[in-house]
Amino acid sequence: MGVLRTRVLRHGGEAMTETVVGAGWQAWQDSWDRQQEWYMPDREERLRVMLDMVEALVGPSPRVLDLACGTGSISDRLLKRFPEAESVGVDLDPALLAIAEGYFAGERRVRFVRADLKDPRWTDRLPHDSYDAVLTATALHWLHTEELRGLYGQVGTLVRDGGVFMNADHMPEPATPRINAAERAFRHRRMDEAKAAGAVDWAAWWQLAAADPRLAGPTAERFEIYGEHADGDTPSAAWHAAVLRESGFAEARPVWASPTDGLVLGLK
Repeated sequence: MGVLRTRVLRHGGEAMTETVVGAGWQAWQDSWDRQQEWYMPDREERLRVMLDMVEALVGPSPRVLDLACGTGSISDRLLKRFPEAESVGVDLDPALLAIAEGYFAGERRVRFVRADLKDPRWTDRLPHDSYDAVLTATALHWLHTEELRGLYGQVGTLVRDGGVFMNADHMPEPATPRINAAERAFRHRRMDEAKAAGAVDWAAWWQLAAADPRLAGPTAERFEIYGEHADGDTPSAAWHAAVLRESGFAEARPVWASPTDGLVLGLK
């Protein structure tokens, strides 16, 4: 199968070539990471802190639910850091799950489940009733506030006593509009510069996916489900922490923050 498009990108000051269409699953996994990093250059830092908190609170051999897992970015880092860990990834997106299943083929420590988190019975599809940690990143902003509140209630029943839930996502602070506006302008200038140098954004990435024969069908199905992008809500970190406490978590607070995003941890 031939490669249909190659882009030369600059990441961290070093030139790298992104070869996606027709390449292996590793290339697709890497491509997803680079696309996400165009929006969130501190993505690796938040995931590192997430795994630090997993180790600190539940140890190095956790059973993890990777919630709205996408291509399995969290699971990938989890299994590389913790050889005794086990992960269950759950998502609805058929294209991202296809990449995850291809990338992790033969890996016995991870399995994937296709389920709609808006379905009240989505937990019935899971292989376990409880988890040491439920982790998610940059996904739940696709839900509206009341949907997210209901999901947190379900997550509260999945996390074992002493276990943790962590959500890293967009959590803007509405009380600081001038700071927010200045940060947004600065960030978008940086993004525009990277795009001019060849960075692949959300729309361009999905065009690449649609051009790969292995992903064309799943990508078409994905757009039937979601459209271009689902528009949910982005409540503050304080809201997340309060709702987690309402959902049965004994303690909850932010453990990491950027100017726009936060990582909120709930301890059962």
